[in-house]
Amino acid sequence: MKHVSDYCPRIVIAGTHSGVGKTTITLGLMSVLKDKGNQVQGFKVGPDYIDPSHHTAITERPSRNLDTWLMDRDVCLELFEHAFRGANIAVIEGVMGLYDGCLNGTELGSTAHLAKILNASVVLVMDVKGLSRSAGAIALGYKNFDKEVEITGIILNRIRTERHYASIKKSIEDHTGIPVLGYLPFHEEIMLPERHLGLIPSVEQEISKSAYKKIGYLLSATVDIDKLISIVFSSKNLPAYERTVFCQVNERFPCRIAIAVDEAFNFYYQDNLDLLELFGAKLMYFSPIYDKRLPDDIDGLYLGGGFPELYASRLASNIAMKESIRKAHRDGAVIYGECGGMMYLLEKLIDFKNNIHEMCGILKGTTRMENKRQGLGYVTIRAIHDTILCNKGDIFKAHEFHWSSLQVSSKTQYAYEVSKYGDTLPKQDGLITDRVLGSYSHIHFLAFPRLAQQYLSTITLHKSHSRPS
Repeated sequence: MKHVSDYCPRIVIAGTHSGVGKTTITLGLMSVLKDKGNQVQGFKVGPDYIDPSHHTAITERPSRNLDTWLMDRDVCLELFEHAFRGANIAVIEGVMGLYDGCLNGTELGSTAHLAKILNASVVLVMDVKGLSRSAGAIALGYKNFDKEVEITGIILNRIRTERHYASIKKSIEDHTGIPVLGYLPFHEEIMLPERHLGLIPSVEQEISKSAYKKIGYLLSATVDIDKLISIVFSSKNLPAYERTVFCQVNERFPCRIAIAVDEAFNFYYQDNLDLLELFGAKLMYFSPIYDKRLPDDIDGLYLGGGFPELYASRLASNIAMKESIRKAHRDGAVIYGECGGMMYLLEKLIDFKNNIHEMCGILKGTTRMENKRQGLGYVTIRAIHDTILCNKGDIFKAHEFHWSSLQVSSKTQYAYEVSKYGDTLPKQDGLITDRVLGSYSHIHFLAFPRLAQQYLSTITLHKSHSRPS
């Protein structure tokens, strides 16, 4: 039966391309809306982990990822409405340019595709440094490229003078009819710091709180916030959809899973954690940097991605934690490490300065940080062996983004064959040993709930075998 949604005011903040300032404007808007007493729910289009961490810091509600390449239409709608509960405004930050997504030439994975699925208006952010009248031509192209996408406003970034703004505003409005809602002036104080994987996550930045306030203050001074809010509250109803995820969580897997969370490990889809809890798991959080041992009586261990390369010496020197993890493995715990988590489970990590750091040694091999990206983009996975998450022959989608290379023995047994659009041959990924899987691939469990079920089923099986009843 199709589900008809409640009213959900929402807006998509998109960009003409990457780097135009849509994250800055999204954070500023969230800050202004929060200060006005709204309960703001943040979303990020695509597989990014870092931008949602900043959303969460402002809104005090976990931000969620919506990805039309990883998830089908109905799952996107169900996830959106489920997360919106208790909020009164949703702000959805786009990815790359408005129409950019998977490199196969389709709209899959794009901000535009999600906006159409959610029946949401789009505010387009344009970086207009070096432009004047030509800005109208760019805006007209974005308006006409896909007329099913409703661009209801434009915000300009990197405006230098009021004269510059007036010229661009006239060109855009005269040629497109789309209202220019205002601008964000160029201001070095509101530039959030970056490094090799993008913005620095909020968990590491003491400056974030003041930066968010500063952005919000500047935005309020130069953008028609009231007009923007009126666009949000003129949202149409969500389309009807079939509920397929949350209503079908019928099995229960009572177990205790330790989740690594600190500066080194913080790349988790919030929905992954929520789904594990809905299936009956109790999540116990710990820090591989600061804590000396794992939480008591755990049955499983989940090490997400992050930046172990930047904290490698501290991870290596915490010998007590590494031994606690090795003991948990010996005692039957089921361990899943994703990207940075896998790096920590390996024997060694070689950082950007060629320093060698001893890691846990549960998986055999070494990762080395390189001077250029080693993997980026959507991938399709075919399991070539049974693992704690899947069975041989299973096919599912994922995402990868890493600067490290993997050095392993020629006899290494891989879990997956991984294909990417445009590749002639699949590559191998996923290291497996007894009750352990480590992989560069990031997986969203809501797109494939059976992976979470198998992980929990494996934990429950080994829990019953390894402990007295």
